[in-house]
Amino acid sequence: MRQFIRHPVDLPVEIDIEQDATWGAGHGRTQDVSAGGLALHVAQPVLPGRQVHLSIGYVEPPFHAEAQVAWCRPDGAESGYELGLSFLDAEVAYLARMVEQLCHIEDYRQSVLRSTGRQLSPEQAAEEWIERYAAQFPEFSATSLH
Repeated sequence: MRQFIRHPVDLPVEIDIEQDATWGAGHGRTQDVSAGGLALHVAQPVLPGRQVHLSIGYVEPPFHAEAQVAWCRPDGAESGYELGLSFLDAEVAYLARMVEQLCHIEDYRQSVLRSTGRQLSPEQAAEEWIERYAAQFPEFSATSLH
């Protein structure tokens, strides 16, 4: 059973694999995010245990975190690999919850546009999402990381 609830999110992410000059800096797309880490799609494999610096510029200010590769496996649906990352710091995990919430708000904004044609500003989407869904958003406890 998972320790953290995962939420599907599709965002561009930049990653830099520590001590791996052949991999260097690269790009991927998140698949899901939770308080403990995230999964993403990358073009080439990364060995479990490697340290990773990741950046998500989609939010303001950009989200930066240090993580460790928990697992890596071929992606059956696409060419490339699925990569599981675990955050190394409880404070970063808390910030990831904020990123997760922003991602839900952006998903809501895009969903409203697709379903109704109504264009919401990020602020309008945040207000509506908070009013409708914030109470259902899972609570985060930093102690759950220990």
